[in-house]
Amino acid sequence: MRHWFQFPIIEGKASRQAHCDLPDGTFERECGKEGFFGPASHMYHANPPTGWISWDGPLRPRAIDTNKLEQPGHTPWDASLLLHNQHVKFRVWTCRSSMDHLVRNGDGDEVLFIHQGSGHLYCDYGHLTFRDGDYIVLPRATSWRIEVDEPVTMLLIEATNSGYQMADRGLVGQHAVYDPAVLEHARIDDAFLAQQSGDQQWQVMLKARNQLNTITYPFNPLDAQGWKGNLTVFKLNWRDIRPLMSHRYHLPPSAHTTFVADGFVICTFVPRPIESDPGALKVPFYHNNDDYDEVLFYHRGNFFSRDNIEAGMITHHPCGFSHGPHPKALAASMESPKQETDEVAVMIDTRHPLDLAELPEGVENKDYVYSWLNKK
Repeated sequence: MRHWFQFPIIEGKASRQAHCDLPDGTFERECGKEGFFGPASHMYHANPPTGWISWDGPLRPRAIDTNKLEQPGHTPWDASLLLHNQHVKFRVWTCRSSMDHLVRNGDGDEVLFIHQGSGHLYCDYGHLTFRDGDYIVLPRATSWRIEVDEPVTMLLIEATNSGYQMADRGLVGQHAVYDPAVLEHARIDDAFLAQQSGDQQWQVMLKARNQLNTITYPFNPLDAQGWKGNLTVFKLNWRDIRPLMSHRYHLPPSAHTTFVADGFVICTFVPRPIESDPGALKVPFYHNNDDYDEVLFYHRGNFFSRDNIEAGMITHHPCGFSHGPHPKALAASMESPKQETDEVAVMIDTRHPLDLAELPEGVENKDYVYSWLNKK
């Protein structure tokens, strides 16, 4: 099959290089397909694409403050569902004391992102210590529990139709972004063998077909003496991610992809040097969500493209409208740009629209849609 280069059409005032050297007095907006991978055009507007003054209707950008969620129960299946579609479900759960039972997800593979706290995870494959900033990847139907050293708050990302895979590194090779050698897997160590002792009953809380099932054993079912294979529980900390960068061009979010699943990707934004080219944009560019819903979970730091966003909050930008930096962030980037970013955030881009679950009063900031107003 022959592949032809497709040269872009240029009308009126436009930049020859996307995200750089914008025509004076214009604001760039990217209209793209397939989440930054497909055909795209760049509009150069006289006004910010987010300059609306009124918004009426159910489709709107949303901000959820998970710090205001009540955390009933002692199992992750008690955690409130926040956003969901046929491919993925998001929950946030706080575990304040060590679990005296096991849980198992029969509906999909799970990623636990540890937002706060530290402790020990025991699972079918062995024992794994964890701390804040760890991703823990759990294959479907893995039994697990945690013992806390300090209370643990985590984001649970359930892939209901597939397992998790590493992102294709393409031209930069398999050791870019993070070397697979930094991944740590669950091990059958002394701590794992020690927890097998005793003759008490153990319960496994199995979530399957969105129903809860309780399975009782007269022994600890985490009793493996060994295993072999290439399916296991493993962890990756954001501190081990070395982001792709370009000092002359602001890379799209897809450059920061960490895990891939059917119907969505997980990306990680970590501290990095800011573009040094005088003509390059220093903040995320305005763009349309034409094919993907975008969710951001803010973990820590100073979220330089957003106002009034704190750690533990979630923003949801559904497909169908433009979004980008807040006015203050855009102005600050042009006047006195920082030398590096100071933020850690988890982004989930979903190919199919997400539904917002029913939330307790006060958890959603319903004025977030007006946060782009240029208040002086």
